[in-house]
Amino acid sequence: MATTDFEADLATTGKQVDAALEALLGERVLPTGRLGDAMRHAVLGGGKRLRPYVVLRSAELFAIPEAAAMPTACALELLHCYSLVHDDLPAMDDDDLRRGRPTVHRAYDEATAILAGDALLTLAFEVVSAPAPQADPAISATLVHTLARAAGATGMAAGQILDLEAEGRFDGGEPLSLSESQVSHLQSLKTGALFRFAAEAGAILGKASPEDRVRLVRYGAALGRAFQIADDLLDEEASPEELGKATAKDRARGKATLPAVIGKGAAREKLAEAVSAAREALVPYGDRASRLLAAADFAATRRN
Repeated sequence: MATTDFEADLATTGKQVDAALEALLGERVLPTGRLGDAMRHAVLGGGKRLRPYVVLRSAELFAIPEAAAMPTACALELLHCYSLVHDDLPAMDDDDLRRGRPTVHRAYDEATAILAGDALLTLAFEVVSAPAPQADPAISATLVHTLARAAGATGMAAGQILDLEAEGRFDGGEPLSLSESQVSHLQSLKTGALFRFAAEAGAILGKASPEDRVRLVRYGAALGRAFQIADDLLDEEASPEELGKATAKDRARGKATLPAVIGKGAAREKLAEAVSAAREALVPYGDRASRLLAAADFAATRRN
């Protein structure tokens, strides 16, 4: 699939995800007022919806209709948006812009942002575990368990604390000099964990074999690596207008990134290796995986 075709496909799918998210966050569902408004600000303000796209396309490999996979896709996006709200807080990355708009704590205040993030996190699990006609409770339980592990103390949250430790944020410390393998491990948790879930979710929904789940996890891990390396390169090279947020902040803060540790040229080589690994994981699925293959290419070449 050509890049332009993929971007059109991603945009079309993104609109479908947006419609489902709007229904979940609508005023008939959430109470009106400050909390609901802040949650809607966090989720409905743009975004490519790449993670839910991967959920839907991985489910497609196993003949799961979009309608059946959409709750899981939305749950993942709600959880991702919670992480962005908290990541933007002054105690974390202290960002003023997200997707070209004021971050939630700037549009409202820090207390509201914390509670909006908490509510989005819990809503994610409400959505992924909601009863549905002819739903298999075992599948729901597996999705909840897998998403919780991806988000928590052995996944994304673990990566976020390692990221802050690397900056020297605790006990008046200095930024740490991490090795390439340490940076890769950090990023495999902070960014990679949710991408691994996105890919594995399709296999879970499709009651696929253990071998299929392993292949999709490998794909998700490689996709997450590609996405994060590209993101680190964009932080150094793109403009704030392109990204919709402040740039050139990572190196100034001493953040642990591959471009900072091994240089931009070597980081681009690692980026190419990650895309190759994603492609290799999908070989058994042939043309059925073309949209997932295109997602890996897009993650590596995007400009925002």
